[in-house]
Amino acid sequence: MHFGIAMFATDYAMRPDDLARAVEERGFESLWFPEHTHIPASRQSPWPGGSELPKDYWHTHDLFVALSMAAAVTTTLKVGSGICLVVERDPITLAKEVATLDFLSRGRFLFGIGGGWNAEEMANHGTDFRQRWKVLRERIEAMKVIWREDAAAYHGETVHFDALWSWPKPAQQPHPPIYLGGHGPKALDRVVRYCDGWMPIPLRGAQLLDAIADLRQRARQAGRDPASIAITLYGMPADEDMIRDFAAADVTRAVFMVPAGEPETVLPLLDRYAALLARTRR
Repeated sequence: MHFGIAMFATDYAMRPDDLARAVEERGFESLWFPEHTHIPASRQSPWPGGSELPKDYWHTHDLFVALSMAAAVTTTLKVGSGICLVVERDPITLAKEVATLDFLSRGRFLFGIGGGWNAEEMANHGTDFRQRWKVLRERIEAMKVIWREDAAAYHGETVHFDALWSWPKPAQQPHPPIYLGGHGPKALDRVVRYCDGWMPIPLRGAQLLDAIADLRQRARQAGRDPASIAITLYGMPADEDMIRDFAAADVTRAVFMVPAGEPETVLPLLDRYAALLARTRR
């Protein structure tokens, strides 16, 4: 099992480049940043995490600028979007951002995606909340065509373009691995249909282990090798027994969340997680 770190990269937190160096120095495999372009002041959509939305959500740096800063100062560290709100981005532009980051980082990008929860936020970008999963799927399908083909064309219900040229192509072929966040049967079916991995938030150990088994069964029924679907647990608790259980279930990686803070807050947590990593590998 690999181990990663996630943090809201904000204007008041440790810089993305400084954090990336510290994460790589401590032997972690990957660094992940969430994104929100903004948060509408209306606050009509309830936050799934509770009643009060943390200010991190509207203080984030641009996702791809922050990830590029992290990649530029490291050599082996993978950088990931946790998650990229594809339904709020133009697919042609996003395809170029993903390909450029992967190309310049020499194939170190992990593409975490999700449908999002804030209806007003995505409405500001022209996406109907009720259509977000269709929009997400078509944009991913369209980007795959752009990454794969010299003259790419796509015609769906929500994404349309005739043949176009777009370079660079990603360093990872046919494209960086795509991990979908979410829970439930529909999320699992989406993973099997058009993604390379699943990125759930860890639930109670037994409950998530059952969901992993369900995902692998759905893959078999769809004629897909279950081993081709990687699993990243995003926001892993510091629980050694749980980590060992998931490692035994062939989970690909566990990602620990640290607060958006200054070095004096973040670095001791990185040291604690690094020590945990060492203990679980004995």
